[in-house]
Amino acid sequence: MKIPVAILGATGYTGAELIRLIENHPVFEIAHLGAHSQAGRQAGEVMPGCAGDVADMILAKADAVLPESVALVFTALPHGAAATSVKKALDVGKKVVDLSADFRHQSHDTYRAAYGAEHPHPELFSEAVYGLTECARERVESARLVANPGCYPTSTLLPLLPLLKTGWLDSSSIIIDAKSGASGAGRSANVDLLYCELNESLKAYGLPRHRHAWEMEEWALGFAGASIKVRFVPHILPMNRGMLTTLHLSGEHTDEWHAVLQASYEGERFVRVLPEGRLPSTAGVSGSNRCDIGISVLSDHEVVVVSCIDNLLKGASGQAIQNANLMCGLDESLGLSVHALWP
Repeated sequence: MKIPVAILGATGYTGAELIRLIENHPVFEIAHLGAHSQAGRQAGEVMPGCAGDVADMILAKADAVLPESVALVFTALPHGAAATSVKKALDVGKKVVDLSADFRHQSHDTYRAAYGAEHPHPELFSEAVYGLTECARERVESARLVANPGCYPTSTLLPLLPLLKTGWLDSSSIIIDAKSGASGAGRSANVDLLYCELNESLKAYGLPRHRHAWEMEEWALGFAGASIKVRFVPHILPMNRGMLTTLHLSGEHTDEWHAVLQASYEGERFVRVLPEGRLPSTAGVSGSNRCDIGISVLSDHEVVVVSCIDNLLKGASGQAIQNANLMCGLDESLGLSVHALWP
């Protein structure tokens, strides 16, 4: 039996990645594609990477009535715009994986602080499950609304949470230096993303406080019971995809931290802890749904932890498929690769 799905916001990078993954999925099939400004056009006109039957599909308006056959909806719309589409889908009995930021927070106050806007449907906060899959598997399985985590929080929380749970980490001194490929900024027209602006350049952005800092802090408390304050500085790199996050940490029993990470993710298909002293690279995970974690102990009290993900996969569409599989009672790895594109 095939499960018909819809993708709203299909023409962005995460939407296009969902199309690619679902076309190779053994159970999900694309029944509906929605978009904002590109509605009425063929998918292949807007996304040159599309071929086959999907390329001939006509893009519906993002707020169009969903086909009755659709059982699951992926919303890859901008934050603010996604919430209304999510509510409409839930009201007609669809399950939803939301790739926007609209349901990643547990309170209206936190959402307002992070995004500077009022939320149209805060009543859904209590229902939404934050889908950091390895930490929320059982809740995701029974959810009808999953909030897919942000890419920076995914690459930060996966290595950070097990260490926070030990009580050994100094939670008052957490420095996160993260770098992302340009696809993380989306596909909309933006002068800062022009080739001549990005090429041969590296820059920080989002200061003094990037909106994902609230998400990291909120779910450090939610999953590990640790109240933290992070110093988070993101950077944009002149490459298409990939994310490298460096955590500068301090605490006690640092000689045991590697073992803690290994034990926490033993048996996990999509999280790999490298041998101590070996550090991951973005090329090593590109095209996969994997997070690679490396650790280097600097002293009795200082440690550097590095994690790498493909920001469009484990950081977005791949994790969304992982969550959708669980919501539909499937093996969570269906349609996803543990292997990177190499070279």
